[in-house]
Amino acid sequence: MCAQQSNIYNLLGKLEEALDKGFPLLSSYMVVVKRDVVETLLDNIYASLPTEVQDARALLRRRDEIQHEAQQRAEKVIRDAQAEAARLLSESDLLQAVQREAQKIKEQVIADCDAMKRKAIEEADTIRNQAKDEVLRTKEGASVYAEQVLTNLEQNLNQLQQIVKSGQVQLERQRNELSGVGYAAQSGMEVPPNLRAE
Repeated sequence: MCAQQSNIYNLLGKLEEALDKGFPLLSSYMVVVKRDVVETLLDNIYASLPTEVQDARALLRRRDEIQHEAQQRAEKVIRDAQAEAARLLSESDLLQAVQREAQKIKEQVIADCDAMKRKAIEEADTIRNQAKDEVLRTKEGASVYAEQVLTNLEQNLNQLQQIVKSGQVQLERQRNELSGVGYAAQSGMEVPPNLRAE
């Protein structure tokens, strides 16, 4: 057996002694030992190990560190991905909310335009109907006025016609009377005093 191995066995024996000398707890299930004694023994054991074992142990420690770093990086990547996904989702939600609001505004504008169009059509119809009524009233008024004028003209013409007829009758009577006076004078009849020539 080489000196290195012998030294390791010695150190392991001292470790067993330290455990045996420890204060027992719970029916020797656990023991209390001096920490500094155990740490010193472990350091000496590690120092006594062959270089290959120490290199292997260093490699194992490095592997554990690499795994730990890789685990931390993976967790960071996952956290970053989750944060990015949450941000994108939030942006997506915001975009959807903006799109919904824009759609509501668009629908409101279309509804307002339709209402304004309907109102304008109704007002135009009202104005057109009022204009038609006004035209009809004006027409009726013009017809009534024309009828009144024509009625007045007819009455005036009738009066004039009566006057003309009266005049004609008067003239005819006078002519007849004058004819009768002439005939009476020729035949020697007495002429009434009102028909005598002055």
